Amino acid sequence: MSNRQIKSDVILIGAGIMSATLGTILKELAPDWKITVFEKLEKAGEESSHELNNAGTGHAALCELNYTSEKKDGSIDIKKAINVNEQFQVSRQFWSYLVNNKLINNPQDFIMPLPHMSLVQGKENVEFLKKRHETMIQNPLFEGMEFSNDPETLKKWIPLIMEDRPDGEDIAATKIDTGTDVNFGALTRMLIDHLKANDVDVNYNHSVESLKQASDGSWEVRVHDLDGCKMEYHSAKFVFLGAGGGSLELLQKSGIPEGKHIGGFPISGLFLACNNQEVSEQHHAKVYGKAKVGAPPMSVPHLDTRYIDNKKSLLFGPFAGFSPKFLKTGSNMDLFASVKPHNITTLLAAGVKEMGLTKYLIQQLMLSKEQRMEELREFIPNAKSDDWDIIVAGQRVQVIKDTEAGGKGTLQFGTEVVSAADGSIAALLGASPGASTAVHVMLEVINKCFPQHIKEWEAKIKEMIPSYGLSLAEHPELLKEINATTDEALRLK
Repeated sequence: MSNRQIKSDVILIGAGIMSATLGTILKELAPDWKITVFEKLEKAGEESSHELNNAGTGHAALCELNYTSEKKDGSIDIKKAINVNEQFQVSRQFWSYLVNNKLINNPQDFIMPLPHMSLVQGKENVEFLKKRHETMIQNPLFEGMEFSNDPETLKKWIPLIMEDRPDGEDIAATKIDTGTDVNFGALTRMLIDHLKANDVDVNYNHSVESLKQASDGSWEVRVHDLDGCKMEYHSAKFVFLGAGGGSLELLQKSGIPEGKHIGGFPISGLFLACNNQEVSEQHHAKVYGKAKVGAPPMSVPHLDTRYIDNKKSLLFGPFAGFSPKFLKTGSNMDLFASVKPHNITTLLAAGVKEMGLTKYLIQQLMLSKEQRMEELREFIPNAKSDDWDIIVAGQRVQVIKDTEAGGKGTLQFGTEVVSAADGSIAALLGASPGASTAVHVMLEVINKCFPQHIKEWEAKIKEMIPSYGLSLAEHPELLKEINATTDEALRLK
């Protein structure tokens, strides 16, 4: 590498919600560190973080049925739901800290209160939802969740969904009013603007071509300035790969052993977006249904009120699709380029195991608009095709790796951090609940990669996240207090 290296303490690759969150936390913990951001596109938060490329649910496990499961003895396992909710609580606390300290001005530009609901049809599903509700309300995290299978109550909750339904249908819902809609695109842009105003060097149209570790443990990064058509050489003690679907390729280029035997499987998504404001105004909730048999958890159908550019809109989906690209703006060669000698057996094993998923994706790809409308009509019986347009959502790359539980070539649904043993580099891979749990995940990165600083940083971390190191489910008084202060800071009441 050239001697003309520009030195930083930290290099963040990708200007999405993950890098923006990590950069903001590090700026609070170590204000003197030099942080540099590289983003391949022209602005921040344009891929998975963009408001139309994710569901904006603020995943708090209040409505997502795939976070709870029925055990063989008929009882309901809510461990995953508790875990996800605890992680979202961490995000709320951090965002409140940013608002209270004037690092973010108007919280309503990125977060709005919105009921979260689960909706099921059929006798067995109604029984499951009732049991799930009974189990969840015993936990302080889910206090205030209501259950109803009374058509009159449901008409009040979800008039658009209940209109023109046949009488006597087995249908039930749970509703909790502490849910939110989060515009992760707007939040990302706010955080990046804050970093820029605090001496963080944010470079757009900069593509990272290669990275290798130097003998002193630092990383040398070769970056292509696409505007200036020139190569730049940078180095840093710590590098974070937060490039969404682009992270796997960079992880492979780093050559760290922890990045071996990992593959990626891209899944694209489509939403139906309502173009009739009158229809959009009749619905006020995020309503999640049950995934079809064989569908991946990220394809749970949901009808969502969204606030985008401070305007109320309505989306239904997602419909899964397939594209070999790892990013919306990626290349059709991404999937093939990710196949390496060290991960080929892992990928082949996954291919054999996931025939059901492959078949499901092919079926989804073949759907016409009218067939997609038929799925929407399970939610809105009288939905008219003219009122809805198809929009392409974000590209997700599911992690494939060998696990003890699943064996060789197991498809992981979730967010994964892969870091080097020396803590000098970390990559974020995977998908949902992703953005919602960004603060928790980035604290995990900090714990793994900066263990020598944790003691000195602990007081500041606790100032930003009062529940740090504690389970809120086990500390109901603290939970009450935090809910009250975050509701006030984020103007959620």
